[in-house]
Amino acid sequence: MILMPLPQSDFDPSEAALTWKLLSEAGRAIRFATPSGQPASADPRMLSGAGLGPWKALLRARRDAREAYAQMLRDPAYRAPLAWHAVSPEALEALILPGGHAPGMRPYLESPVLQRLVAQVVAADKPLAAICHGVLLAARSARADGRSVLHGKRCTCLLRSQELTAWTLTRAWLGDYYRTYPGTTTQDEVTSHLRAAEDFLPGPAPLRRDAPGRLERGFAVTDGRLVTARWPGDAYRFGAAILELLA
Repeated sequence: MILMPLPQSDFDPSEAALTWKLLSEAGRAIRFATPSGQPASADPRMLSGAGLGPWKALLRARRDAREAYAQMLRDPAYRAPLAWHAVSPEALEALILPGGHAPGMRPYLESPVLQRLVAQVVAADKPLAAICHGVLLAARSARADGRSVLHGKRCTCLLRSQELTAWTLTRAWLGDYYRTYPGTTTQDEVTSHLRAAEDFLPGPAPLRRDAPGRLERGFAVTDGRLVTARWPGDAYRFGAAILELLA
C-alpha cells in the first residue's frame, strides 16, 4: 500500500493531487489517511485564489492541479481514508508526505502519530517521499538514536526565499498566512536537523513550474530511499522521482 497521509484541512492541492494523478496513471494505487478517518479538504485559498490580490495568478494552484484535485475527490480511496492511528507500517510499500502552509497544516506537521509512522517507514528501509512542508514532518521524525530521519541524508524543501517572498507579497492583508511558523522558515528548521548545512540542496532558481514535458523546470533530490522536493512547481518532477524509486 502506498499511503498519502493528509491533515483534515489546508493541505496544498497541487502537491497532493498532481502526485496522486501521476502515480494513479502509472497504475499505482494510493490510499489516504486523515486524523479523523473522514475525507480531507485542501486549502480553499489555493483553489479559489480568494484573498491573493494582484498575485492570484502567481500563487494560486494552476489549472491542471485544480482539475487533478477535482478528480482526486472522486477517488473511492480518497472518500474513505484510514485514520492516522489505524495505519500499520508493515502494510506500507511507500509513504508520501505532501505539504501546505495554511494553519490547518500544523496538526499534521506536529503529529506524534505521523512522526512515529515516518520513523518506522525509514527504519524498514521503505521509500519516503516528501515535498514542501512535508519535508518538515519528516525532519521532525526521530530515529531510535534520537536524531532526525533526515540526519545524514541530502534533501531539499520549500526554500527560505520562496516562503519569505510569498509572505512579503501578501502580509499587508493576509498577515502570516504564508508563515506556518512565524519564528522560523521551513528551510531553517529542516536544515537544523541535517548532519551538515551542505546536505541541504536548494536547486536552481524556482522561476517557473514544471510540466509533463518540462521536467527540467522542477527539482527533486533522491538519496537512497528518500525523495524530496520544494514546492508545487516541482510536482511533476517529484512524481517522476517517486515512480523511478518504486520501479
